[in-house]
Order: sequence, then C-alpha cells, then structure tokens
Amino acid sequence: MKPAPFDLVPAMTAAEALPHLAGPREAKPVAGSQSLGPMLNLRVARPELLVDLSACADLRAVTEEDDAILYGAAITHAEFEDGAVPDATPGWLAPIARRIAYRAVRNRGTIGGSIAHADPAADWVVTMTGLGASVRILGPRGARDLPMAEFVTGALSTALEPGEIIAAIRLPRRSARARWSYWKFCRKTGEFAKASACVLADPDRGEHRVLAAAIERAPVALPDPQALIEGRADPRAAVEAALPFLTPERRALQVTATIRALDALDALDALRTGASA
Repeated sequence: MKPAPFDLVPAMTAAEALPHLAGPREAKPVAGSQSLGPMLNLRVARPELLVDLSACADLRAVTEEDDAILYGAAITHAEFEDGAVPDATPGWLAPIARRIAYRAVRNRGTIGGSIAHADPAADWVVTMTGLGASVRILGPRGARDLPMAEFVTGALSTALEPGEIIAAIRLPRRSARARWSYWKFCRKTGEFAKASACVLADPDRGEHRVLAAAIERAPVALPDPQALIEGRADPRAAVEAALPFLTPERRALQVTATIRALDALDALDALRTGASA
C-alpha cells in the first residue's frame, strides 16, 4: 500500500518545527521514518502534514554535563553503533545499537523516533528505561523533563501532548564499577524481541534495576532488584508475581530472558574478578 496524501514541511530548528505541529492541521514529526514510514504505508497513520526534523541541528547536538550526557533526539542508531557520539556508560551503547534491526535501518532510524514510537520490544525503549534515562520534551509551553519510566505509558503510548516533540535523551553517567546486561530473544537477527530483560547494578550511585520487557506494555521493574542481582531472590517467582497477565508460554520465555540477563551479569563479575586476580 501507499500512504494517504500529505504535505511535507522541512524544519531547520526545533523552534521552527513547533508552530507547524501545533497548527490546525493534523501533523506528525518525522526524522528517520523507520517507525512512522511503515505506519503511513499501511495507512494506520494518516496525518495531513509531516514536519521533517532530520535537518534540525539542535536535535542532533550532544551536550556533556558533569553527571550526564544529553543526546539529541535525531541522532541515529548507527552513530551510537559507530562511536560517533560520546558514551555516558562504560561502552554499553554501541552493543545495544548494533542489535537494532539491520544496518540500513540503523543508518536512518533515530533514538528519539524509537522512543516516541514506544514499541514495547524496541531496544532503546527497554534499555533507556533500565539505564535511568530521562526525556527532554519541547512544546508550545516550553521544555519539560520526564523519566523514561513515566514517559512510556503503555504499548505505543507516551506522555507526549499535542504539539510536543522529543528534543533529547538525558543519560546519567555510569561509574566505573557499574555493571550492565541486556538479553533478548528473537527468532532471527533484526526482529523485534519476543521477550527481553535488562539488569543494572551501579553501587556508586545506589541504583539497581531488573526490567522485564517486550511484554506488550511498558517495561516492568521487578521488585527487590538488588536481591535478584545478588542471588538472594528467585527470578522465576519475581517474574511470575510481576507479570501474571502473560500466558504461561510467554511467562516462561520471560523467566528465561531474566535469568539469562542475571547470569550474564554474574559472568561479567567473574571475568572482572579473574582479570584483577
């Protein structure tokens, strides 16, 4: 199928884009078009106007702060994969980006577009939530920041209000002692996950998270993550208690993903111990 007719307006800055998005016509922002494009072709989305953000220099900027890095929403997956932007973590962003779809998609797709689309199985949706990122939003009433855990409100659903866009993703810097693992199940390379889990342990910042994701809703934080990470709690029981709505088959897959993510963290610990011995 082909999309319904629409007009296209290029914008050079976010400020230039906002009046078009807040106008009387139904409008949507677009940058890489890897999420919105298929929806247009299937006519699931039929906006009258597309506002092209791909040339907005302010949406491609990287701002380094003392305790975080602010990544412009129009930065592509490939730029994270290739190390073209600084990494707020101990090298975790490139491997995350490398497993997103295919290189052709990564060349065009943007981190802001992925998060705005809010597919429950999307890699950035899961990992940015697990890493404690926040979303900087621009709109007619100015700027506001929301934690990822509050920004994604459900499957393909976010806290964006009419006329608003994602301007940037703020990712806290992780300490040298921080540990991280992300595991997902796909039938073949490039597909969205059927189940995924991520684990963060950053004792210097006092943060521990174990997230279950690709569950047809926003990622779910499992209770008592530090106990899970330290092996004092049963991950199977934690998943079953937190995700009672899953079918037995999907729950078993999620249990396995969570255990694999926790095991990967243990393997990293063992490697570090061996390297320092």
